[in-house]
Amino acid sequence: MPELFSEFKIKGVRLKNRIGVSPMCQYSSVEGHANAWHLAHLGGFTIGGAGLVIAEATAVSPEGRISPSDTGLWTDAQAESFVPITTFVESLGAVPGIQIAHAGRKACTPKPWEGERQLEPDHPDAWEPIGPSPIAFGGSVWRVPHEMTLEDISRVQKAFADAATRAHRAGFRWLELHFAHGYLGQSFFSPLANKRTDAYGGSFENRSRFLLETLAAVRAVWPQNLPLTARLGVIDYVPGEQPLEEAIELAKLMKAGGLDLLDVSLGFNTPDISRVPWGEPAFLAPIAHRIRTEAEIPVATSWNISDPQIANDLISKEKLDVVLLAKGLLADPHWPYHAAKALGIDHPGNVLPAQYAGWLKGR
Repeated sequence: MPELFSEFKIKGVRLKNRIGVSPMCQYSSVEGHANAWHLAHLGGFTIGGAGLVIAEATAVSPEGRISPSDTGLWTDAQAESFVPITTFVESLGAVPGIQIAHAGRKACTPKPWEGERQLEPDHPDAWEPIGPSPIAFGGSVWRVPHEMTLEDISRVQKAFADAATRAHRAGFRWLELHFAHGYLGQSFFSPLANKRTDAYGGSFENRSRFLLETLAAVRAVWPQNLPLTARLGVIDYVPGEQPLEEAIELAKLMKAGGLDLLDVSLGFNTPDISRVPWGEPAFLAPIAHRIRTEAEIPVATSWNISDPQIANDLISKEKLDVVLLAKGLLADPHWPYHAAKALGIDHPGNVLPAQYAGWLKGR
């Protein structure tokens, strides 16, 4: 059996394989509720054979949305809207996960296909973005965020904890904190975005404080037998970023604080992404492996992983514990099935549900 299709046990959860669906924003929600689109989107990947299915970045508060069309978990009704999804995912033997997030200074945009910009302050759907410092992200994300007060920080951390509680009630068994991609948690950690002079800015210890306190608030309410994970932006490939060594040290502190797995990703703290090695397959895997070794924590990553043999090698050589896919699954929701065939698994019943496997036997 190829290692990509081996089980992965973490806390009280068992993944049937090492293939996970990376969170992908769909911008298709109304008032934060999941709907038939989200069920079809995530359900399709479940049918396709993924062992872990993580729902998109879901806002912990209205101000934390990227766009007005984001999913949310700031009300009980929103949590209830996810129940058909978690029920379906579990019914096929996969693990339902969700990423909870606050967009910070990158909030208040329209749907991407409606233009990459921030909504004008007088737009009827607009709100005021917030962040660690009054510094705009830049480029088309031009609005200067409100600098968060200590009361704002405490309020947002409570919103994360409340969203985690609702996620569990909705049936999610894997939780990911979004501390990457220039959103709020990431921007507190990055010296490119955080120019504070109080206990939440300046030194590594201070820039890590918001993330560690938020982790602690969520850890206090998320069940101990279920995985608590985080997506952390560890590199920006630009001058002035936090050193990778700081990200590794933060990973160690997060593990000590109860984190069970780290999803290694990009910082995206600046619109300048010209130095990111987009053409290199699995370009974050060596960094993830270093974090796995030095922080002694299980890791996952995504970004330009599409070849089944590369994905299998990353697992078999213990570079990663879980491979996450996004665009590859959008292009081919049955990527796990085709990967299994490419790696020598002949019987589709090992990957697909019976409703599909029977028809594809021998193909």
